[in-house]
Amino acid sequence: MPCILHIETATDLCSVAVSEDGQTIFKQESDGGAAQAQRLGSMVDEALSFTDSHAIPFDAVSVSCGPGSYTGLRIGVSMAKGVCYGRNLPLIALPTLEVLCVPVLLQHDDLPDDALLCPMIDARRMEVYCALYTRSLKPVSETEAKVIDADSFRDVLAQRPVWFFGGGAEKCKGVIQHPNAHFIDGIRPLARYMAPLAEKKHANADFSDVAYFEPFYLKDFVATVSKKNLLETGNPG
Repeated sequence: MPCILHIETATDLCSVAVSEDGQTIFKQESDGGAAQAQRLGSMVDEALSFTDSHAIPFDAVSVSCGPGSYTGLRIGVSMAKGVCYGRNLPLIALPTLEVLCVPVLLQHDDLPDDALLCPMIDARRMEVYCALYTRSLKPVSETEAKVIDADSFRDVLAQRPVWFFGGGAEKCKGVIQHPNAHFIDGIRPLARYMAPLAEKKHANADFSDVAYFEPFYLKDFVATVSKKNLLETGNPG
């Protein structure tokens, strides 16, 4: 199994981890906020020092690629690229919404077979960025910006139970009240949860081009939703 450095900065939580043979051997986590850039650099330095002191060579770097904060993603991806260039390592890009699903699958193995997972990243007002996955992380719907109201996910909820979680799910509790809607608190994207996804991509040699890779910024979603609202209602907000 490979040794991989993981970097997650898609939200205001900044985290770094190292996994080897499927186990987390190093982790650092911090509510970075405005100091995220400074904190991430020292956390990555500590991870590199740890592996160097134990003579453990890296096989790849994985980075959470969004959707997420423009500043956070820019900092995380820049750091990941720098390590890749400096150590001649391949880059693995992981969708942030898939990373959010990992702790749910690890901590809630009693979910029914037909359960759908809906990770949510918070945005402005009642807007979230979300996708639907099966328990095997097969996408049922693509990542999208969605304004939540009482009818959101109505068709899906009429057929299958859905578990909502992540930073955007909290504000949806009082709005989505279908019997098939379930909410899980305390789920945040962390670098230590990236290992199983990154190891699978590494095994398949599913790498991103270090020179040209760009993350999936929330601003891209905002522009898409504003254009859609303008076309449908004449109101860009």
